[in-house]
Amino acid sequence: MSNQLEKVKELIALREEARLGGGEKAIQKQHERGKYTARERIAQLLDEGSFEEIDMFVRHRCHNFGQEKKSYLGDGVVTGYGTIDGRLVYVFAQDFTVFGGSLSETMAQKICKIMDMAMKMGAPVIGLNDSGGARIQEGINALAGYSEIFQRNILASGVIPQISGILGPCAGGAVYSPALTDFTIMTKGISYMFLTGPKVVKTVTGEDVTQDQLGGAEVHSSKSGVAHFAAADGEETLKIIRKLFSYIPQNNLEEPPLMPCTDPIDRLEDSLNEIIPDSATRPYDMYEVIGAIIDNGEFLEVQRDYAKNIIIGFARFNGQSVGIVANQPKFLAGVLDSNASRKAARFVRFCDAFNIPLVTLVDVPGFLPGTGQEYNGVILHGAKLLYAYGEATVPKVTVTLRKSYGGSHIVMSCKQLRGDMNYAWPTAEIAVMGGAGAVEVLYAREAKEAEDPAAVLKEKEEEYNKLFCNPYNAARYGYIDDVIEPRNTRFRIIRALQQLATKKITNPAKKHGNIPL
Repeated sequence: MSNQLEKVKELIALREEARLGGGEKAIQKQHERGKYTARERIAQLLDEGSFEEIDMFVRHRCHNFGQEKKSYLGDGVVTGYGTIDGRLVYVFAQDFTVFGGSLSETMAQKICKIMDMAMKMGAPVIGLNDSGGARIQEGINALAGYSEIFQRNILASGVIPQISGILGPCAGGAVYSPALTDFTIMTKGISYMFLTGPKVVKTVTGEDVTQDQLGGAEVHSSKSGVAHFAAADGEETLKIIRKLFSYIPQNNLEEPPLMPCTDPIDRLEDSLNEIIPDSATRPYDMYEVIGAIIDNGEFLEVQRDYAKNIIIGFARFNGQSVGIVANQPKFLAGVLDSNASRKAARFVRFCDAFNIPLVTLVDVPGFLPGTGQEYNGVILHGAKLLYAYGEATVPKVTVTLRKSYGGSHIVMSCKQLRGDMNYAWPTAEIAVMGGAGAVEVLYAREAKEAEDPAAVLKEKEEEYNKLFCNPYNAARYGYIDDVIEPRNTRFRIIRALQQLATKKITNPAKKHGNIPL
């Protein structure tokens, strides 16, 4: 056998060794935990045969605590690029079979290389996290590695989409990278995220808590809002990433992908003409409205189980990707609170950063009152949503279905926050407050002096509602561009988006604004 063939044979053997990660026993353990290996995950995520691996032969350089005796090709992370639906993406997948996926200096360098390439090429980065944290044997070098990754997350923010799949542990400093990315998808049963683990919590606070109770997928998707999606298993996590990617562009200079549309743009939805209940306090389901007006009823909801009083997610109108923000009257009467404001504000800013038009469906009676909200800084959180809409330069179409009162009217993409097309249904009530509250302020003295105060207030309430709790007063001033028939909503939104396709608007030159964080 020639020398060259010998070297080729050696290369093939090294590749086989690298593909085994921490070895067959470690792979078997990973499977027993109900988890796929890093390479198996990448194969499920990307188009078949599209993955090109980089840095397969990297090894760690640590000589502390006998580490030099244990060394694996690839050093605990698989990195490279491939395609999803034919579109370029960069991927890193932590390999739990190698030192529990713990982060070393060289592993961080591999991840940073991929992130730098993604920025250069203008393509998304997808990180699949499954790691025991920093490699303790490497000390400060591991921490420096995390910091290098975080710095790149920050610089890439708003330039290329960044998506994090959590498919195992993600603890300590490691949690900050997913927190800095645009979307975090957790996996029920096998993933968790926290800064300090159950043992430290027990020592410091005395609380007895399991990993799942402290930072499981259900906790972060319903209580903290850290996770945007909670998937049933690893396969679903990767499917969600693929689906999410279909709605977003590859970078901030591109438009989102346009899909063929078979759903007629002038499809009338007669059910919408009767969906608003006669009683102003009775709820209806905003999901029914969304499903009726979007293409084929296909809606990818984001943060479904967190702050349910507001709905956010991606849909299409005539094949065009849009971000939808909608109040949900079925939950807390659709009021805004701290969590709903933060949830919607971040989504609005993502859509604006990546040229995705915003469609806002409004039915909001106000902000949630009480000391709990005020002490929690609802003023600042509400201001975030106000800031996000006011800053956004993408096409913005707003439809007011029923209530739109006071400060909550303003923050839900009103005309003065540069809403492009603001429509209202005939049932819309656009006012400073509801009739009952308004007359108690306006006619308090008159009612007090009357023989029947209740009758006076009732009469004045009807008068107020007739004058102000309708869309025509706002339309009279041009704050509403048109009052539309509910069943025509789909057609009117599509027409508005078509008209706004060439919109050009820029914000004043500045380093950056100071959003109320």
